[in-house]
Amino acid sequence: MSKPALGRGLGALLSGNPPLAASAVASSSVPAAAPASAPDNRERVLRVPLAKVRPSALQPRKEFAAEALQELADSIREQGIVQPLIVRERGGFFELIAGERRWRASQLLNLPEVPVIVREADDRSVLELALIENLQRENLNAIEEAVGYAQLAEQFNLTQEQIAVKVGKSRAAVANATRLLKLPPAVQGYVRVGRLSVGHAKVILGLSDERQQIIATERAIKDGLNVRQTEGLVAKLQTRGQKISTATAKTPAVVPVDANLGRLEEKLREKFGTKVQLKYAHGKGAVEIAFFSDDELQRVLEILDVTSD
Repeated sequence: MSKPALGRGLGALLSGNPPLAASAVASSSVPAAAPASAPDNRERVLRVPLAKVRPSALQPRKEFAAEALQELADSIREQGIVQPLIVRERGGFFELIAGERRWRASQLLNLPEVPVIVREADDRSVLELALIENLQRENLNAIEEAVGYAQLAEQFNLTQEQIAVKVGKSRAAVANATRLLKLPPAVQGYVRVGRLSVGHAKVILGLSDERQQIIATERAIKDGLNVRQTEGLVAKLQTRGQKISTATAKTPAVVPVDANLGRLEEKLREKFGTKVQLKYAHGKGAVEIAFFSDDELQRVLEILDVTSD
């Protein structure tokens, strides 16, 4: 199944003009007697010195895998640059709008010049185009995507609904992405490099304390916790924070915690893969096993070897 077009598409945003090949076919079909139309310089492919091309500060993508760039460079060495770079004129140079991977690969090859198409575009259009190009190719990590949305919102006063329409996403997807920027820089760094998944990060956002967010992140990575196990860890940290707050408000006395009970509770969490609370006092207590869906309840019952028959 082909992937649906994202937002308005790069072609529509770049100029609204038909592709070069289509333009050539159309022009060849015009009768000789028809008056020649004025040439559209925006569609002209120019060859410019590579040294005259500069990256854009508005480019949301910051991470470029060295191996992938080398593969692209090898392809360019064999086939050349098939798709021209899209640029705008800026202070005697050409600033990239789209095609930074091709530009970087060209640098690896020390190419003397590259093909470009020059466009007129303001900063907002450049950022939109860069976002859409990368999202279509799934090149952005989650934090880069979130930063791009935040730029559109802060620099150009766009609402999440407007951003969603422009990039072909749902408003909820844009909102969830930008929430990741509330995480501490250290945690965002783990998401950037793929050591922490977006699913884990969303769960960790349930903690309001930055220090606890970092603790949960490091624990999830160190112990290889899945998302459900991370939910249990977050719930435990939330409960611990509430108990500390209550104890501080009422009395400075510290209530000791039985280490054996803590370890046993942790083993129960690992076994059931969900939040488990072990309450114990003077030989009496209860074990509370949390579930968050019918499927999860069924899984817990199977672990306990309990059927509904």
